Amino acid sequence: MREKTFLGHPVGLFVLFFTEMGERFSFYGMKAILFLYLIKGVEDGALGLPEDLAGAIFGLYAAAVYILTLPGGWIADNLIGQKKAIWWGGIIIMIGHILLAIPGSNAYFFAGLVSVAFGTGLLKANISSIVGDLYPEGGAKRDSAFSIFYMGINSGSLLGMIIVGYLGEKIGWHYGFGAAAFAMFIGLIVFRSFRGPLKHVGNEPEVKGSPNFLYALAAILLIIFLILYFEVISLVEFTNYMQYVVPLLTVLYFAYIGFFDSSLTVAEKKRVAVLFIFFVGAAVFWSGFEQSSTTLTIFAERYTDRHIFDWEMPASWLQSANSFFILIFSAVFAALWIFLAKKKMNPSTPLKFGLGLFNLALAFFVLFTASKLVLDGTKANVGWLLLTYLLFTLGELCVSPVGLSTYTKLAPRKYYSQMMGLWFVAASLGNLIAGLFAGNFTVDAVNDMPGLFLQVCLISLGIGLILAVFSGPIKRWMGGIE
Repeated sequence: MREKTFLGHPVGLFVLFFTEMGERFSFYGMKAILFLYLIKGVEDGALGLPEDLAGAIFGLYAAAVYILTLPGGWIADNLIGQKKAIWWGGIIIMIGHILLAIPGSNAYFFAGLVSVAFGTGLLKANISSIVGDLYPEGGAKRDSAFSIFYMGINSGSLLGMIIVGYLGEKIGWHYGFGAAAFAMFIGLIVFRSFRGPLKHVGNEPEVKGSPNFLYALAAILLIIFLILYFEVISLVEFTNYMQYVVPLLTVLYFAYIGFFDSSLTVAEKKRVAVLFIFFVGAAVFWSGFEQSSTTLTIFAERYTDRHIFDWEMPASWLQSANSFFILIFSAVFAALWIFLAKKKMNPSTPLKFGLGLFNLALAFFVLFTASKLVLDGTKANVGWLLLTYLLFTLGELCVSPVGLSTYTKLAPRKYYSQMMGLWFVAASLGNLIAGLFAGNFTVDAVNDMPGLFLQVCLISLGIGLILAVFSGPIKRWMGGIE
């Protein structure tokens, strides 16, 4: 029987589209107000933490969200399959947001953050894996599908940032967290009610793996909890250590797969090496991009004129500019890649990554210029941040949907969802660095802003140049996979 399609794509893509839309509403909506909730004063109903501690908490939480996609991918590959991982992950996320919505208890608040992190780790990589499974033929059509899927991500993000941001900043923080829980509930309803077109993908593995990996993970998490609970080291110090531990563990994981798994062919091992190169590029990109929720939110809240006549726009709303631009340009980029592929002019994946990093560098040069103006004693015009988010968006469309698609194409089948987890570990590392970076943006350190922004600009430009210059050899190691 011929598979049903809509707009030339399998119907299952749009089931995943709306499921992810609900999840991203909850995730990005909550994330839009999280850092503000951490640093705003107790008199505003928030926690009133210093910037360095708030940055450490935010960075550690956001990093955990993505690094937990690795065990989430393993659970799907070896135990329950992608569809069950999405379902149970969504339920855990919803419970986490409900806990965040309960006022007056720091214990509930931090338990909610932990719950959202674990649930997202279980859901995020696996829903992307199923999108890839809907297109076994690969090629530009799969890239196009991920761009469409990306529109679902950013539709949810845009609505979440606007609704949760307004409720959180103007009505009450916990009303915003409650709206995030409701959005995840709607996403679960969609996934459960319309899962029929997904019956041939994401099922339980025929041969199940040993749970020893999960036992080891549980032991590691228990050790981390005890270290922090008994204050062996501070949370800020721990987060600083993690920016080195995460890359080290990632290198070891890639090395194990690429060098020590004798079941993989030479071609597969070369592709794993390529995936590691893309991991590095993505980690650098996300370390700049994810400052949207930290550094750029501080810049918007303290140093940007957000008044429209007598009304002041919530600072969190400016983050939604990225999602708005994504909705405008996603379909354009999806069509562009297909058009260029037909003309045999489609840029190689490493070149697209390089272009993404060039845009990120330019965005931080814009911030460098705007922050120099702030030092003169005047607040920056909103246009500076809007231009920054436009450049972020153009860079993101060259990196994120392309990277998602490439990981589904190059990953050895044996490590399929785990490789998707490693892709999100790059975002984990980026969030961790972004959180630590925000700790430098205290009220007393305003003079350091231009130098900090310029630093990110130069690093992004350097890595982008390396990827562009060596795009030919990297493409050859991909073994003909586009």
